[in-house]
Amino acid sequence: MEDKKQNKTNINIELDEKTAEGTYANLAIINHSVSEFVVDFVNIMPGTPKAKVKSRIILTPQHAKRLMKALAENIERFENAHGVIKEFAQPNIPMSFGPTGQA
Repeated sequence: MEDKKQNKTNINIELDEKTAEGTYANLAIINHSVSEFVVDFVNIMPGTPKAKVKSRIILTPQHAKRLMKALAENIERFENAHGVIKEFAQPNIPMSFGPTGQA
């Protein structure tokens, strides 16, 4: 049998100081079209009628599916190490703000 070698490419990913600080979000709004998924990350404060999108990520459908699988794998690892993540009831948040993800 022939040995199969994986072609590994090293990618140098840079992370500047401001980006490394991160942005807190407690709500993600997902829209999609035929060609892309748009994920808006929002920080919404209780009792406040207005919130701003803090970050928008646009993905191809293939990358969105890879992200979903990667999140599922990482949640499983986290729960195996730390226990099940409890889900709490969320207040009804009207989704009538901002543009929709139609391209």
